[in-house]
Amino acid sequence: MAGSWKMVVSVLLVLPLLPLASSSMVFNLDGSVYPTAYPAMPYYMDIDTGSNLTWLECHDNDGPCNTCNKVPHPLYRPTLKKLVPCVDPVCDALHKDLGTTKDCRAAPRQCDYEIHYLDGSSSLGVLVLDKFSLPTGSAPNITFGCGYDQMQNSKKATKRVPVDGILGLGRGSVDLVSQLKHSGAVSKNVIGHCLSSKGGGYLFIGEENVPSSHVTWVPMAPGTPGCISYTYTAFPGKVITTRQAKQPCTLDRKLIGTKPLKAVFDSGSTYTYLPENLHDQLVSELKASLSKSLKVVSDTALPLCWKGPKPFKTVHDLPKEFKPIMVSLKFDHGVTMTIPPENYLIVTEHGNACFGILGLQGLDLFVIGGITMQEQLVIYDNEKGRLA
Repeated sequence: MAGSWKMVVSVLLVLPLLPLASSSMVFNLDGSVYPTAYPAMPYYMDIDTGSNLTWLECHDNDGPCNTCNKVPHPLYRPTLKKLVPCVDPVCDALHKDLGTTKDCRAAPRQCDYEIHYLDGSSSLGVLVLDKFSLPTGSAPNITFGCGYDQMQNSKKATKRVPVDGILGLGRGSVDLVSQLKHSGAVSKNVIGHCLSSKGGGYLFIGEENVPSSHVTWVPMAPGTPGCISYTYTAFPGKVITTRQAKQPCTLDRKLIGTKPLKAVFDSGSTYTYLPENLHDQLVSELKASLSKSLKVVSDTALPLCWKGPKPFKTVHDLPKEFKPIMVSLKFDHGVTMTIPPENYLIVTEHGNACFGILGLQGLDLFVIGGITMQEQLVIYDNEKGRLA
């Protein structure tokens, strides 16, 4: 579930930070580039563990892209021989992951797709096959999307954005890591990332960099396509299931909601999302817990914002005024996730603190976005179906 090109964006530089094993690789996420295509061309990519399709904004074969954003680099331009045909099994796999039906009658020589995201954005395009340059020196053929028609809330996407596309790392059949494993570039489908609140961080692919101790594992829900269709078919992600809990969510020891929810860890979503009714309860309790020195203020960044006695300079000023949120994730053993103020609030250019947990009507899902995962090492072990 890719974010809407705002606030927290992680991009890749194919540069090893640690000694690399032959079946593992580490990427810096410090605002640099990910080389792709052959010969190698640089692109900024949004790291998205909530969707499994990698795609670049690109020119259509019929001419220049008229509904593409203003991206940092020249648009990718595929040749006809790079197109994946509609009858290719990869095309079948993608549509199965997205929960859509393909129609090969109109354009049998290409695999058309349309993917929608939680924030209202979407991309229409075709699948292509091209080289991906890796830090190990290899350049396997990878299938990814050529997105020639981007939309944002039913409007044409033509604004300036900081990335050229999406790096889809969610569980599925066509996600990048599954393809890298199939090509032999990595031996295990394991992903880990740490997003810094100051910008940047790192991403690793492969099992060699998984810590051997001080890691708490929880199970993912089995069977990605079926499990995801229970929530959002078009958004394959990392899903964990909470059992019935007496206190699934508390603020200042006050209970907020009792219904167990599925949780998706989605690095591509800038913010964290809750069902609207649960979100409203959380906001009500949050407001009740605040000191009178905080005043609600209008800010263009987010719907709910406060100003303090003096402007907030960084998120590190927030714990003085705001309390952490506790979320209980119940499995065979209880796991409690503490969300400090720095991980549910942002500081705007006006020095205000804005609430980064949003409510969505009709959502029966807890989407844990990039803001809440900051300064945390999150590991997705797709081989063993577990998350840390």
